[in-house]
Amino acid sequence: MKKQIKVVGAVIRNNENQILCALRSPEMSLPNLWEFPGGKIEKGEKPEETLVREIKEELGCEIVVSDLVEDVVHEYDAIIVNLLTFEAEISLGTPVASEHAKLEWKDVSDLEELEWAPADIPTVEKLMN
Repeated sequence: MKKQIKVVGAVIRNNENQILCALRSPEMSLPNLWEFPGGKIEKGEKPEETLVREIKEELGCEIVVSDLVEDVVHEYDAIIVNLLTFEAEISLGTPVASEHAKLEWKDVSDLEELEWAPADIPTVEKLMN
């Protein structure tokens, strides 16, 4: 049986209503695919707590998490991922790519130009509709 992991992603908007997109580095699994920044939920953590921690670690800024956008289960070759994406807003700092290859602010209408990690695609589709 495949291992199942629960992860979270942040749909972070700026004041121009653009969304922060993160390019996975060549060293990461699913290299060179775009994703919503976030990470794995640790034992005993609430999804929202994980997102705050992961964004601080990955991007060096603080966020306020609000509504659930999408709850996706995607089966990859080796694992099954349950991705919860939440709307979030930066409360302190400016995002910096420390683990990702690149960060970009994109208009919602331009999200489909990027090559997304499969588990993130349902969230992209929901945001565009």
